[in-house]
Amino acid sequence: MTKILTGGVGKNEAANAVKALGLDGVEVTVSSDMDAAMKLRAGQADYYLGTCHTGAGASLGVLVGLMGQPACHTFGRSVPTEEEVEALLADGKKVFGFSMDQIDAVAPLIARAAARRAA
Repeated sequence: MTKILTGGVGKNEAANAVKALGLDGVEVTVSSDMDAAMKLRAGQADYYLGTCHTGAGASLGVLVGLMGQPACHTFGRSVPTEEEVEALLADGKKVFGFSMDQIDAVAPLIARAAARRAA
């Protein structure tokens, strides 16, 4: 089971975008950033999708501080390719930030890639 946590300003929208995919073996939960960091560190969750208006600082601030920069990546306001997401997951990234206006594009990309890795 792949466990994805969502947080930030668009946490409900990001969770709904992932849930709408109906991916087998993927569980998504709305979370706070602090709770998400603790669950990721304890191995109780696999990934975090953080959202804010710009996709930069506020989407990942607490997570970068508690998880370390090597575990985190922000897309800002850009939409990555499937290959970029796959490469980031292969590199060990677990925490992703992006802007609210990109939720419908980015959240499904990350969730599908995470589901493929777990299969």
